[in-house]
Amino acid sequence: MQWEVVIGLETHTQLSTKSKIFSGASTQFGAEANTQASPVDLALPGVLPVLNRGAVERAIQFGLAVNAVIAPQSIFARKNYFYPDLPKGYQISQFEIPVVQGGKVSFMLEKDGKSELRTVQLTRAHLEEDAGKSLHEDYQGMSGIDLNRAGTPLLEIVTEPDMRSAAEAVAYAKALHSLVMWLGICDGNMQEGSFRCDANVSVRPLGQAAYGTRSEIKNLNSFRFLEEAINYEVWRQIEVIESGGKVVQETRLYDPDKKETRSMRSKEDSQDYRYFPDPDLPPLVIGAEWVERVRATMPELPDAMRERFVREFGLSEYDAAVLTQSKAMAYYFEAVTVKAGKEQAKPAANWLMGDLSSALNRENVDITQAPVSAAQLAVLLQRIADGTISTKIAKEVFAAMWDAKATQESLADEIIESKGLKQISDSGALEKIVDDVLAANAKSVEEFRAGKEQAINALIGQAMKASKGKANPAQLTALLKQKLTA
Repeated sequence: MQWEVVIGLETHTQLSTKSKIFSGASTQFGAEANTQASPVDLALPGVLPVLNRGAVERAIQFGLAVNAVIAPQSIFARKNYFYPDLPKGYQISQFEIPVVQGGKVSFMLEKDGKSELRTVQLTRAHLEEDAGKSLHEDYQGMSGIDLNRAGTPLLEIVTEPDMRSAAEAVAYAKALHSLVMWLGICDGNMQEGSFRCDANVSVRPLGQAAYGTRSEIKNLNSFRFLEEAINYEVWRQIEVIESGGKVVQETRLYDPDKKETRSMRSKEDSQDYRYFPDPDLPPLVIGAEWVERVRATMPELPDAMRERFVREFGLSEYDAAVLTQSKAMAYYFEAVTVKAGKEQAKPAANWLMGDLSSALNRENVDITQAPVSAAQLAVLLQRIADGTISTKIAKEVFAAMWDAKATQESLADEIIESKGLKQISDSGALEKIVDDVLAANAKSVEEFRAGKEQAINALIGQAMKASKGKANPAQLTALLKQKLTA
């Protein structure tokens, strides 16, 4: 039987406020356990929550970025459940009326060697507080509770069940991760728990309209774990069904060491949480004026920048999509192009997606930490354009620039000069090289003149070798053709 995979993601995005969503306690990561839990976070008698305006404005920013409806009035509710790291015995969240309703996220998906534009519809994004953290190591057989995270502001972003493979789910998650970092509403640090996904996974016979029974895999904090967990869960569910069993609706955890999911608890439905409006918090009212004030502070969005790169710089849709996957990459490209000139936009894109990205991946650093600045790369591109060096030599210069980790804008010029890498464009010098090569390679000359045009490639190679790679390739090729056909 052929099976179709159905996936929806719930992503907990920690908002980049300095204080918690209902108290003034710090959200800074790494503090000593239980030093950042205020009386409000601990739910001590007599305390009242006060909503963090910054958290609301970050939710509005996200809603605008995904073309969602910003609810003019939304309600906070109490989600009741009992767990050691939940000091109130309930979580303040939003249920029936979330602050962000609908919206969509588009992204490029690589499939069968081709790039396709995919769009995932969002159901909602709602504000809520995080719980604390249970610690199970180094406690002499006991567990500890750290409530520093309790009350940290989260925006939970929920998709429709639109994804049909683990690869698509990862591509969506990466696009969402890039977007929230682009907006500056989340630092995106997955190791610290700032961005973590719950995957709802089910399978159904291909062509069946009804959804299968889903399992929810909780707290996936890396893209690799997300993909591995979904692929394992898909395999597990198909095995269960084809063996005559039934998939049980449940919450599961992923074990990255064993590369498998395991049962955590039966999956609750909304009625199990006994939601009701929080009596300590009035409805959240967001007027049109507030929305417009937030809109005015937002950066240019990836979709708009992608369209502008195509329109202004003549880039392909693919190039523009790759360059706008992160704000840092897009800003770096634009800085190179401003310095080198618009006519260098395509070469700049090629260098960013090629040599620069390769070096970043090799060193495992972000583009913001690249030792070659945008201004330095622009100078290198200018030296290729004005014929000072060839593209091949430019790669050698770039590698030397990367290793030098120097700050002067003219670094490329200094390396070219010190290493004697200037391209030979003098016609007299090139003619001597060509004459020597033709005289020493009579067989290739004879083959070319007999109609084997590819024989010129061997002659070009010999001439480049004789010039130690410094000959201007275009001039060299033209001169060779001229002498061979004379």
